[in-house]
Amino acid sequence: MNNLFYFSKVTLITVALSFVLVTAHANSTKNYPVAAKNCRTTQAFPQWLANFKQLALRKGIQQQTINEALDRLSVDHKVIQMDRGQAVFTQDFLTFSNRMVNNNRLQRGKIKIRQNARIFNQIKQQYGIPAPIITAFWGLETDFGANTGNMSTMRSLATLAWDCRRSALFTDQLLSALKIIDRGDLTLAQMRGAWAGELGQTQFLPSEYYTKGVDFDRDGKVDMIRSSGDALASTAKILKSMGWRKGQPWLVEVKMPNNLPWQKSGIDQHYPAKFWSQLGVKQRNGRALTHTHLGSSLLLPMGRNGPAFIAYPNFYNVYFEWNSSVVYATTAAYFATRLAGAPRVHAGQQRVNKLSVQEVKRLQIKLESLRFNVGDVDGIIGAKTRKAVRTMQQRLQLPADSYPDRAFYTKVMQTR
Repeated sequence: MNNLFYFSKVTLITVALSFVLVTAHANSTKNYPVAAKNCRTTQAFPQWLANFKQLALRKGIQQQTINEALDRLSVDHKVIQMDRGQAVFTQDFLTFSNRMVNNNRLQRGKIKIRQNARIFNQIKQQYGIPAPIITAFWGLETDFGANTGNMSTMRSLATLAWDCRRSALFTDQLLSALKIIDRGDLTLAQMRGAWAGELGQTQFLPSEYYTKGVDFDRDGKVDMIRSSGDALASTAKILKSMGWRKGQPWLVEVKMPNNLPWQKSGIDQHYPAKFWSQLGVKQRNGRALTHTHLGSSLLLPMGRNGPAFIAYPNFYNVYFEWNSSVVYATTAAYFATRLAGAPRVHAGQQRVNKLSVQEVKRLQIKLESLRFNVGDVDGIIGAKTRKAVRTMQQRLQLPADSYPDRAFYTKVMQTR
């Protein structure tokens, strides 16, 4: 769940499915090394698999489980291609959120909340997470359980564990998947899901499934594929473990004056909401900001001319633990506000002069030549690229809102 995970799918449902899949939740992946996308795997898969089987035995996995799950496996090269593709996160917030938070999905989300009112009430009492928060993730990840994926979990995980790019992460995930079978939660035949091995209606990596899964329906198994109660309660449990603050807001759309200290915007900078209120920032409906004692960030996913939000700790501490893509996290939080009754997001103060993917790549290369760390040159305006943009905007005496528009691009490309 962050800048490790992106991929290309073309249909709406598949994009909803696959978005978080590569690593669903950032806290479970951030301590693993990531090799360059052009790395090469040198060990033959049969030899790697034989060595892994010995590792699984040493970790206490039953021999029968190892044999049944891993014998006759082969590499799925399509999975590797998906792991190194990144089309979705190159979309801007408005493009992605308009597709994903559409009227149909909103209506179905509200129906799901009503249909599962008893479950959501019990979950809120136990974990403190409101129904709209969980339902938004449920809708974005799998269309409310309708599309949990149908790829072999074992084959996908073995392929990614053998591959050089994120071998340590997926080796651990493959071990956890075997433990899920050993514990009796799922059979091998039931372990089918997303291309990167996530399982269930809100797409948990196997390590999260094994350690944080909840048997909400008390049938003796954690089944996040077929039991909505297990999936929703498990989602609440992990959100609470990420630091969700009960009774506090997460994201509020705002309108703002044109003369803010833009260099103070961004989710990496936190000020009491009172700070923004005193500068003239108000809720979109014109009312004063609430919870002014809480820390907050001015979130401008498309710069000062696009949509604007005040993000509270539940957003920048929890949503970015789930997935640290600005586009995904903002969309998920916005979806939850819509389910809670907020109106459709405003497009912004004026037209945003967006860059194409290729232009963003060229900009990243240029910023690298100027000794900035932009992360991967991938056409994605991620956290490192945004930080570099903000610093360069200040050097060029431009409004430092961390978003590269066309005026900024032109100036930077002329810089020597």
